[in-house]
Amino acid sequence: MVVQRHHGWVSDDHLADVAAVLKMTPAELDGIVTFYSRIFRKPVGRHVILLCDSVSCWITGHDQLLSRLRERLQVDQGETTSDGSYTLLPTSCLGACDHAPAMLVDERFYGDLDPDRIERILDSQEDEES
Repeated sequence: MVVQRHHGWVSDDHLADVAAVLKMTPAELDGIVTFYSRIFRKPVGRHVILLCDSVSCWITGHDQLLSRLRERLQVDQGETTSDGSYTLLPTSCLGACDHAPAMLVDERFYGDLDPDRIERILDSQEDEES
């Protein structure tokens, strides 16, 4: 959605503006928007981590990855780091069961994860920002 690309998330005011253009009520559009896990209805960090919690990811190490991310970022799912760098969110499926467990950081896919690889990914993300 263009609004999210520009603002980082879709506020109630933005949703109402888009609904008016589409000749819908804000409630009708919100019903559609909230179906999609990648449309954010509240502010998120500069980087969004979507950790897959599908059955394939769950049985191949999801819990270990979630623990590592919680420890490293000092947040729980649905929260944003105090410096606004990362938001950690669950997602139901990334469609990559053959590379489970998996996650997206922003729009970049990472599969075949383990806790050490999570560390390297976050380290490289931080190096890119320096």
